[in-house]
Order: sequence, then structure tokens, then C-alpha cells
Amino acid sequence: MDSDLRRYLDDLVSTARDVLGADLVGAYAAGSVGLGAYQPGRSDVDVALLSAGPLTRTVKQTLVARLRHDALPCPARGLELVVYDRAVAASGTPDPGFEVELNTGAAMPFRRTLDPADRPVTDGRFWYGLDRSILHQSGLPLLGPPAGEAFADLAPADLRRLLIEALSWWLALPTPPADQPAPGTEDAVLGACRSLVRHRDGVWLAKVAAGQRLLDADDRAEVIRQAVAARHGGPPPTGAQARAFQQRVRDEIAG
Repeated sequence: MDSDLRRYLDDLVSTARDVLGADLVGAYAAGSVGLGAYQPGRSDVDVALLSAGPLTRTVKQTLVARLRHDALPCPARGLELVVYDRAVAASGTPDPGFEVELNTGAAMPFRRTLDPADRPVTDGRFWYGLDRSILHQSGLPLLGPPAGEAFADLAPADLRRLLIEALSWWLALPTPPADQPAPGTEDAVLGACRSLVRHRDGVWLAKVAAGQRLLDADDRAEVIRQAVAARHGGPPPTGAQARAFQQRVRDEIAG
């Protein structure tokens, strides 16, 4: 692990312990760090904390104040932090179920949400169940028991529903104009690849690894090859290509 990232994660856990005390029962690196695909300068830092029980609003606000970028600078693009009651994490619920959500960083819009009911429906409510499924498989423990014990996986029907919701949310975003390479479409395509690999093979992979697995399995979609190449400096796919591929993946998962 990058030394700056390791120091940051150590400081984050230490600060969370200062605020929560014995109520901090787990801390896990998720996302690209957990999946072994962290890229300095490109990746976010995803962290999930577990509390022994529900948190008061005052404790939530204090945690946000101590962990936001202004107080604890993040060496990556930004921190995406979610705090869960350990009972919720172990329940396998598809609902958001979080205590605190914090997005903060030098290159990330600030977001603080202290109640799932305050999360705008238009921003998507599928993220959390899918993230906990990834944590169940690949969460990197910074504190507490193994992630596979702390986080329950989703039931198959819930997983399928959330994957379809996620792809539908992406498809509802505005399509970049003109039939030209559009920055960001590579992430949309590779995210769809990750969903498809999870649906077909039952495993979560990093986005590029998921795209490569489909190519190795003789998937002939040129858009996947373009998306993988774009991660290494090549031109990204067009908006139309990305949408067509996402639609294909959603149709397959929906059956």
C-alpha cells in the first residue's frame, strides 16, 4: 500500500477511535483499496466504519468535523466514508442503513448525510447494499473482525435488483452530445463490466480487471477494449457506445 495512504488510514482510524471510543468496533478499506486496484492520483479512498450501535446526532456531527478534509487531509482525490451500526452491516439488508455518509477531499464535492432519509432518491439508494456486498468479499480490515464476518452479503434477488437499479440510474444520466469520445464513459463501461462479472461469476473484481475478464472470455464488444485502453491514456468510448453497452448488460442481468 502507498505509504501516504497507509499513514492516512492509520490516522483516520485513530481519530475515529478518539470520537467513538469503545463504540468503534470495526474499520475497513473498501473500493479500489480493498480490491487491490488503488491508483494514486486517480482513485478515491473508500472506508467503512462499524459502530456498536446507533449514534447520536452530536456524535455524528463530531465525527464529520474530525474526519473531513479540512481537519484530516486526504492524500487521494477524496474520502468516501460510510458508518454503519454493526447490526445493520451483519443483516444483509439491501437498504442504505447508514449512520453517517461523508464525501470530502481536495477534488471531491463535500457531502454530509446523517440519516438515510435525507439522501435524495435521485442520487441513488443502491450504492450501499452493493458496497457492503463488495466489503463482504474483499474488505481490508483496519480494525475488527474479518470483513466476511462483519458484513453479510446480499440475497441473490436483492443483488440482482440493486444491479439493475444501478445500471438504470447510469442510463438515466444525460448522454454526452455528439458521437465523439466522452471523458468518463470508460468508468461507466467498466462499472457495467464489474456488474456483469458479479452476475455471471459471483465475484466482485476491480473495474479494469472485470473488463479484462470479459475480453479474455471472448466478449467481442470493442467498447470494453476502448474503455480498458482509456485507463492507460487512450481515447474513451463515445456516449452512445457506453449507453448501448450498459443497456445490453442491464438486459442480461434482468433476464
